[in-house]
Amino acid sequence: MATYDYDLFVLGAGSGGVRASRIAAQHGARVAICEEYRVGGTCVIRGCVPKKLLVYASHFAEEFEDAAGFGWNVGPAKFDWARLIANKDKEIERLSHIYIKNLRAAGVELFLSRGVLTDEHTIDLGDKTVTADKILIAVGGWPSMPDVPGIEHAITSNECFHLTALPKRVLVVGGGYIACEFAGIFNGMGSDVSLLYRGDQILRGFDQECRDFLAGEMEKKGIDIRLHADVTRIEKTGGGLTVTLKDGSTLEADTVLYATGRTPKTDGLGLEAAGIKLGQSGAVIVDEEMRTSQPNIFAVGDCTHRINLTPVAIKEGHIFADTQFGKTPRRMDYENVAHAVFSQPTLACVGLSEEAAREEYFDVSVFKTSFRPMKHTLSGRDERMFMKLVVHTATDRVVGIHMVGADAPEIIQSLAVAIKCGATKAQFDATIAVHPTASEEFVTMR
Repeated sequence: MATYDYDLFVLGAGSGGVRASRIAAQHGARVAICEEYRVGGTCVIRGCVPKKLLVYASHFAEEFEDAAGFGWNVGPAKFDWARLIANKDKEIERLSHIYIKNLRAAGVELFLSRGVLTDEHTIDLGDKTVTADKILIAVGGWPSMPDVPGIEHAITSNECFHLTALPKRVLVVGGGYIACEFAGIFNGMGSDVSLLYRGDQILRGFDQECRDFLAGEMEKKGIDIRLHADVTRIEKTGGGLTVTLKDGSTLEADTVLYATGRTPKTDGLGLEAAGIKLGQSGAVIVDEEMRTSQPNIFAVGDCTHRINLTPVAIKEGHIFADTQFGKTPRRMDYENVAHAVFSQPTLACVGLSEEAAREEYFDVSVFKTSFRPMKHTLSGRDERMFMKLVVHTATDRVVGIHMVGADAPEIIQSLAVAIKCGATKAQFDATIAVHPTASEEFVTMR
């Protein structure tokens, strides 16, 4: 019987890899993990966490303006980008050290180096080679950039967190989560922002009414959204950057941010040498047990390019460890996963869009409302909320919940439990509202 240095070796110390290694170690496995950059992965280092901190910062301009309607006199405000970034960096460093501390406390050996597979049991760490019975690929994804002349002048979301100064004019290319979120961040901090998207509306795949509603609210805030817009060239000029569109028109900007998608970061890892089959864009193909085409090698998180969300990667990592090392086999449930876009205003949903529900069930009832939030009756701000319930008429089961407005992610999190439990519209109606709140609308829609 072959003996190995470790029972499990994990490539990538992001959310999924860290959770899997810690749980496996707690089950008694000998575990090691490697990370070539910083422990914490996309979410902690260059994704969810720093992004949310910047979103918070960008809200203050409107809060200062709204204060007058509530009797507050607020003096001239001055924003310091460098101070924000420095404070953000301190927090990210703190969180990364916590991840390292937790790994060591669980008994996981950490290698701060790149891991490359040389066969199905062997990992080259640069200065040494180790072996493992099982291997987990959890290397995440990376921003993808199109082959456009002058693309070297553009940045991705990675670089946004390290800009030395706040750009006055920002052009965001893309229409997904990251594009909408950074458009709101830069706009809130005072930049002139244009968002270019080649499709017919931002946030493809979300409920159509929510997409339209959010786009309208973003435009109210001064974001110039241009649809069916394709960039053909980026040129550096004395005044910044000139972006030429497919229709021949041009736009001037100081920063061009490309947020046109992310791809699995699986290149150069020796996966093919280890007998692992890859799919579109380099995604690791896995089965229900997260097992690759090589029986002893598994994969979780964004590198599998399924549902690229941090909580999904964490759950996958936990289930993998319980199944392989904890003698408690489970399967991942990908149905009714809640989504949140930290745009301004935020968008959140769980379940099916109206379009998807009609395609799956045909017989669908839709309940919706749009209103001015109570806060803005005094602030005077022209901002509205939108809420929607999608119900399978035959069973009365709520199959989709959607919201655009302040605190939408916080509200949808709780409602995701109701969807998971199979709640009906009658049960929503029977629930007494908490008044006055925005969320009460979900139990008073008729």
